[in-house]
Amino acid sequence: MDKIRIAIADDHTVLRSGLKAMLNYHPQFEVVGEAANGLETLEMMEKCHPNVLILDLAMPVMGGVECVKEIRHRGILCRILILTMYDDEEYVKEVMRAGADGYILKRSADTELIEGILRVHSGKKFLNENLSEKLMENLLRASDEGPDHQDPYFLLSSREREVIRYLARGYTNGEIGARLSLSPKTIDTYRSRIMDKLKVRRKSELVNYAIKYKLINT
Repeated sequence: MDKIRIAIADDHTVLRSGLKAMLNYHPQFEVVGEAANGLETLEMMEKCHPNVLILDLAMPVMGGVECVKEIRHRGILCRILILTMYDDEEYVKEVMRAGADGYILKRSADTELIEGILRVHSGKKFLNENLSEKLMENLLRASDEGPDHQDPYFLLSSREREVIRYLARGYTNGEIGARLSLSPKTIDTYRSRIMDKLKVRRKSELVNYAIKYKLINT
């Protein structure tokens, strides 16, 4: 039986090395490519032709959601399994709509990653168990609250959600811009837009939002 060809895209070298060692040890897997940012991922996909891409969401140059969209736009045939630290149901919805096939939290990778790879490679979807329960609970809650209920957080774009995570952690406009390949002025524009959408005026309120939606650890 041919091995499942796997590519890993994450900007943390140590994590990539650990995943590569673990997956290559599995008799059904072969890691054929690695990338440290979104643009490298696209180039690597064209060269290595993996069956499954393990993709982080918060990468420099091009974020994970944009990367998924571009892979699907280019017609690259590959199953995409998101492996991320972000326990954010709106991110799950957005990235699955963009074309991802599965979503796993890094803290659960030791027990779920192999199952997730096998599941998405077989053509099925895979979602972290805790996130599945949360999505179902919130779906039921939303139906009880009615269609007019909407928190302004859900109005943020995927890029704005990336920026708010860095802002809430205390990164400066210059530091965020360097990680996302944007100018400090552009980050300042994002900051103003985010605060307008969330109807907040102070940094402390922005941090409270990030904690509420588990965008940062308390």
